[in-house]
Amino acid sequence: MSEIVTFGEIMLRLMPEDGHRFLQNDRLEATFGGAEANVAVSLANFDEDVAFLTALPENAIGQAAVNTLRYFGVDTSRILRQGERTGIYFAEKGQSQRPSKVIYDRRNSSIATSKREDYDWDRIFDGCKWFHFTGITPALSKELPGICLEAVKTARKKGITVSCDLNYRKNLWSTGEANAAMKEIVPFVDVCIANEEDADKVLGIRAAGTDVDSGKLSDEGYKDVAAQISSTYGCRAVAVTLRTSVSANDNRWKGMLYDGKEYCFSKEYDIRIWDRVGGGDAFGAGLIYGMLHGFSSQDTVEFAAAASCLKHTIQGDLNRVSVAEVKSLMNGSGTGRVQR
Repeated sequence: MSEIVTFGEIMLRLMPEDGHRFLQNDRLEATFGGAEANVAVSLANFDEDVAFLTALPENAIGQAAVNTLRYFGVDTSRILRQGERTGIYFAEKGQSQRPSKVIYDRRNSSIATSKREDYDWDRIFDGCKWFHFTGITPALSKELPGICLEAVKTARKKGITVSCDLNYRKNLWSTGEANAAMKEIVPFVDVCIANEEDADKVLGIRAAGTDVDSGKLSDEGYKDVAAQISSTYGCRAVAVTLRTSVSANDNRWKGMLYDGKEYCFSKEYDIRIWDRVGGGDAFGAGLIYGMLHGFSSQDTVEFAAAASCLKHTIQGDLNRVSVAEVKSLMNGSGTGRVQR
């Protein structure tokens, strides 16, 4: 009966110690993460009633993933226990001019081998007000685009708000595959989240005056992108994350929210990064929280950007912060002074 349902894959994350390369030493830190699971945990930390839907094997690793979600208060009752393996990803943190790297080992995972008949969306959406997924989920198998399409169509019929972070992953599918699948799905999305690469690779919409590799971003170009997504696909709100990468350790970060009437930009944060994985998911969770609680568009994007900024300072996928901490940054100086 959870009011929010997120759908995707939770994976075992294996990472060498900070600054070390893959297998530079004999220790790998084992945690769990995945885009929609990260959103669910953030929302649970914001004291929201949230469930996570996925498929996991009936073994100790699958149970450990479930236990991690339960620890944060996420409802795991909808999780399918089937299939043979939990997906894995290896994460190597970048330093200075050396970028971070991710290697996936998720082929034939439990969710990737699930079928349409495994998902009773009427039952899954019982009591639900908001459904969230990302463009990663339909990329996991040939079946999952159809599963996601059925989910959003059911949500639309039941009056459930749907949010989707486009989240293009070139290691999972081609731009052509992403474009074909997501152009069917996005018309049923109410709140679309993207960045400069996602809008281009997934929907073929590019921000004018922007060069991602050089870090050149155009606010006016992103306004145009948001307006194009809104008018083409009927999304009532479009959020864009704007990241300027100075190095692997230092980024400038802000967000934009277009609500069909006005373009609201958050303040920009200069971030010294501890772990950037999950930063976009924290932004998405902040948007959902702000919209559910009736924040103005400006306050919603400020809350989302502040939540994401804090996530960049936390090890692992999961954003371990409270509403009070996000609001403190949102309304404060962000100098990081000790609080006594």
